[in-house]
Amino acid sequence: MSAVATDRIEVGRVVVTGAAGFVGFHVAARLLAHGVEVLGIDSLNDYYDPALKHARLRELCDRNHFRFEPLDIADHPGVTAAFDAFCPDAVVHLAAQAGVRYSLTHPRPYVASNVDGFLSVLEACRAQAVRHLVYASSSSVYGANGKVPFSETDPVDHPVSLYAATKRANELMAETYSHLYAIPASGLRFFTVYGPWGRPDMAYWGFTKRILAGEPIDLFNDGRMRRDFTYVDDVVEAVVSLLSRPPTDRAAGPPRRAGHEIYNIGNHTPVELSRFVAAIEAATGRRAVTRLLPMQEGDVPATFADVGKLAAVTGFQPRTSIEEGIGRFVEWYRRYAG
Repeated sequence: MSAVATDRIEVGRVVVTGAAGFVGFHVAARLLAHGVEVLGIDSLNDYYDPALKHARLRELCDRNHFRFEPLDIADHPGVTAAFDAFCPDAVVHLAAQAGVRYSLTHPRPYVASNVDGFLSVLEACRAQAVRHLVYASSSSVYGANGKVPFSETDPVDHPVSLYAATKRANELMAETYSHLYAIPASGLRFFTVYGPWGRPDMAYWGFTKRILAGEPIDLFNDGRMRRDFTYVDDVVEAVVSLLSRPPTDRAAGPPRRAGHEIYNIGNHTPVELSRFVAAIEAATGRRAVTRLLPMQEGDVPATFADVGKLAAVTGFQPRTSIEEGIGRFVEWYRRYAG
C-alpha cells in the first residue's frame, strides 16, 4: 500500500458529522490519534441497529480530545450552536441517510438529511469561515454510465436512485457555497467502502453473517456484478490527507476565491462478485449457498474508479486487496458478533 503524508495534519479542531457511523468513526479515530480535537455529531438513528453506533461511540469517548453532540444535522439552530461553541478549523461531513435500495421505499429521510441537513452544515461553515469542508458524495452519482473507469470529468446528469440524486445535489450546493462565500470544499465520491465496524446493510456484512450461519445469499443480476470495493483504512488515508490540502480557485485571474474539487475515492480495481464471495468463503472457512436473482431497481452492474486525481494531489491511491480487506473484516466480525 502506498504511503501518504498524514504524519502532520495542519488543522487543530475538526467537526466530524456522522461520527458514530462507519466511515465517520474511523476518520474521527484517526484524527484523534494525531492529536486533533474532534467534535463528533450524530443523530444515532435506527436505520440500522443503534447498538453498533453506540459501540463505536464508546470507543471514541475513551480517547482524549473528543466531545460528542447527539444532534440531527437537519436541526439548523442546533448545528449552528454546536459549530459556534466549538469554532472548528475544518469540517468532515459524513452524516447522511445511506442506502440506494432504502431510498426507493423511504424517500423523505434522504431529502431531510442529505439535502436539508447538508444546508445546515454549509450555513454553519459559512458562519465560521472554516478553512476546509470535506464532504461525502458517492460513486452512485455516475448512474448507469457505461464508460469505465469513472472519471470526475464524466457527465453525472442521470442518477438512477434518489440517494444518488441527493448526493449530486450536495456537489452542486457545495459548488455554490464555495463560489459565493469562499468556503474551500472537497467532495469525495466513495466507492463501496467496507471493513471492520462496517454497516449491517452492506452486502459484505450480510454475506458473512449468512455464510457463517449456513444460510443462502442472494446474488443480483445473476451474479454478474462488479464493484470497486475500497477498504476503510484506505478511505481514511485519503480523507485525512486531503483535509490539509484545501483546493484553490480554478479561475485564471483575480479575484481569487475559494476552490471546490471532486475526488474519486476507490480502489481502481473492480472485483467480480464471484471473487468477492470466494474471499468471504476463504476468510470464514465456509462454502456459500447462492441464489441468482435479477437486477434490482436503482442498482448498476459495475463501478470502477479512476483515482488519478487523488494520487496527483496526495501521492496516495488505495491498494488493499479484497482478500486482505475481507480477512480483516471477518476477523473483526467474529469478535463483535461473539
